[in-house]
Amino acid sequence: MIAEQFAVFELPPFAPRFNVAPSQPVAVVRLSPGGAEPGRELVWLRWGLVPSWAKDPAVGNRMINARAETAPEKPAFRAAWKRRRCLVAADGFYEWQSRGSRRPKQPYFIHRLDDRPFAFAGLWESWEGADHSYLETCTILTTEANELMRPIHDRMPVILASESYEPWLDVSHPDPRALAPLLRPPPSDPLEALPVGTYVNRPTNEGPKCIEPERDLFS
Repeated sequence: MIAEQFAVFELPPFAPRFNVAPSQPVAVVRLSPGGAEPGRELVWLRWGLVPSWAKDPAVGNRMINARAETAPEKPAFRAAWKRRRCLVAADGFYEWQSRGSRRPKQPYFIHRLDDRPFAFAGLWESWEGADHSYLETCTILTTEANELMRPIHDRMPVILASESYEPWLDVSHPDPRALAPLLRPPPSDPLEALPVGTYVNRPTNEGPKCIEPERDLFS
């Protein structure tokens, strides 16, 4: 399904993940850099973009997301916007809703009702340290929340329509004004926001329990 969805026909080995945290690898589809012919590849990049000019890769911990409205002008993201756009593959994401100061935030698992994979709009970057260490990293673009997400949070990841994959990856068109229509909030209809338990709050927790619906202790 992933190969068909993203037109990538050589997939690296991977196992399902249920709780991906910043600084961990995420599956990214991009145009093959430096290839003889343009084509797509799926690679694993560290989540949290490290600009090529950064002195310390720890800066990536603060750059897991970029606002779609301002990323083209931000020094950390503008080079990647012009030359290194990507698709971050997923089949869901989490967001936390505030329930007041005395109660923990409620986690939600947002996914498609048909459970098909989809893509966040992303940017990727390469970095080389003084010791010749090398990193490839990425960030996820965010936009205003749609109707489904608005009660939970005022922002959400940019979920690209499948017909937008090609123009988003095509870096021969870097004009932010031309790309802006691709980065609007997606329709709410295909999505569901499922309240899940707080097991997912701990980044080291993994497995299907992360997306189990929250149990009502009083029902």
